[in-house]
Amino acid sequence: MAADDLPATTTPAGGPPMNGPPTHGLPMDGVPMNGSPADRSPAQGPPANRPPADGSVRTVLLASPRSLCAGVERAIETVERVLAVRGAPVYVRKQIVHNVHVVADLRQRGAVFVEELDEVPDGETVVFSAHGVSPAVRAQAERKGLRVVDATCPLVTKVHVEARRFAARGDTVVLIGHAGHEEVEGTLGEAPRQSVLVQTPAEAAALEVDDPARVSYLTQTTLAVDETSEVVEALRDRFPALSGPGSDDICYATTNRQHAVAGIATAADLVLVVGSVNSSNSVRLVELARRQGTPAYLIDDACGIEPGWLRGARVIGLSAGASAPHHLVEEVIAFLRGLGPLRVREHRHTTETVRFAPPKEVRTP
Repeated sequence: MAADDLPATTTPAGGPPMNGPPTHGLPMDGVPMNGSPADRSPAQGPPANRPPADGSVRTVLLASPRSLCAGVERAIETVERVLAVRGAPVYVRKQIVHNVHVVADLRQRGAVFVEELDEVPDGETVVFSAHGVSPAVRAQAERKGLRVVDATCPLVTKVHVEARRFAARGDTVVLIGHAGHEEVEGTLGEAPRQSVLVQTPAEAAALEVDDPARVSYLTQTTLAVDETSEVVEALRDRFPALSGPGSDDICYATTNRQHAVAGIATAADLVLVVGSVNSSNSVRLVELARRQGTPAYLIDDACGIEPGWLRGARVIGLSAGASAPHHLVEEVIAFLRGLGPLRVREHRHTTETVRFAPPKEVRTP
């Protein structure tokens, strides 16, 4: 793992004002994942905190890769291209990606986010989010005469194809994932009568199926690698003939960001993960750091940093989920620099080169 040192810098205390709403806590194991709702307006910026009392330089361990993945970039670009070509309003089913800043920016530019297609007028344009949809949603769009632009991540589409293939050969399809997540709902919808959701090793160990010799499993693309392995192991103990996908369903970006955080968590006094509370892959990063014994918090932006977290924290690990824009990480670093001397060291797990072509509906000649 390479580490690149960036020079320590000193800027006036307080740092620049930050934009965006204050974050709200998501309880997990009795500990808030985010800071409590702040008693400050976004324009006031994050609360100031003193640098280390002995004047020493604080260090940020910057995990890499971090922030936007290829599937998220593709989805955001899809909405931007549709807005540019067709103008507002452009309807988007669910959040295009799970990040409050991305959604707010696109909404300001003319995107209209809806929960269900019933809210979209007949004949209008609708973009399907990166998390995918079920065949039932596609059928409803056709009945309403909607012009569909599908921004489903190609790696989610891969899981949908596998679900159909396993179901077609008569298997019970066990999907490992989180109930209620949009990606899970879409995948289950590919073969609803033959699919079952499992979330824990205990559920896997207790699962009953019609034919134990014909069972296959798939996974949500944004799960924790280590915890998913435990569920797969429990399924294999329960069903020795268990089949799985030809390659891992957990996407490359989720895996890379988890490995990168694992590489900095034990060396840090505190880990901050930039991402929204409904971002599964961001939440997994916080959980991973905590499992290694390091206090960790999820923040939408620098406004979510609480003063108490930084007291005594000489080394701060910093990452961002795959749906969090890069500039939010840069703003966190700028805020920390405003508190006193700061050294930024980048710990690179790997370099990502994956790119996805835009949907055919928005490709330029």
